[in-house]
Amino acid sequence: MAPSIDRQGYWGRPTSTLEWCEENYVVSFYIAEFWNTVSNLIMILPPIYGAIQTFRDGLEFRYICSFLGLAAVGVGSWCFHMTLLYEMQLLDELPMIYSTCIFVYCLYECFKQENSINLFTIALLLIYSISVTLVMYGALVACLVMRSIFIVTWVYPWLRALCYTSLGIFLLGFLLWNIDNIFCDSLRATRQRLPPGVGVVTQFHAWWHIFTGLGSYLHILFSLQIRSTYLKYRPKVKFLCGVWPTLHIEPQKMT
Repeated sequence: MAPSIDRQGYWGRPTSTLEWCEENYVVSFYIAEFWNTVSNLIMILPPIYGAIQTFRDGLEFRYICSFLGLAAVGVGSWCFHMTLLYEMQLLDELPMIYSTCIFVYCLYECFKQENSINLFTIALLLIYSISVTLVMYGALVACLVMRSIFIVTWVYPWLRALCYTSLGIFLLGFLLWNIDNIFCDSLRATRQRLPPGVGVVTQFHAWWHIFTGLGSYLHILFSLQIRSTYLKYRPKVKFLCGVWPTLHIEPQKMT
């Protein structure tokens, strides 16, 4: 991680254990890492819409929690990058673990009776989530990947495009996250030579938010489509404003 530059802002000296490659308080006196902050909108607004649509369609509460969990990650990350305070860092990191536990539950319980609740799985995930480390988060993501590949290989192969698109976008974000960490000094030097409107493109941690937010959102749609298909509903993908994918469930079940 890059050391903080000397510029001070509204939130004072950073107290978080992590700092990223974006220069602090360059765009706004009130936002420590401007681009790393506003890029979280993709993890806030679309999932809120998804939760509302899921509620309107009368679908299971677990999927409303999935969308709201992703939105909580976005809000926590917004607060962290805006302030660089340790308390907000926890608000960023903890929802990542909890929301991924919800994703795992939904995907591993997708072939059960409607409105069924597996208390053992819930308890296991709650206990697991107490051990909050990056390794634990990576293990949860690995469980999602393996389960997804199994389903599109052996159960619903026609969902491969959505599955692999979600996975590919997420991995692209992870690649940019690593580039931002490893080559931070070079990226900062490059930004000094570029016009501001061009230099913002090199804010790879912000791109990490965008791609992982989109990949996670598509994963929820993937999981929801599996579940609704198993329950013999008729899921239909629609594009909000002709751009953003949403999943709508027709109320009448397939015969």
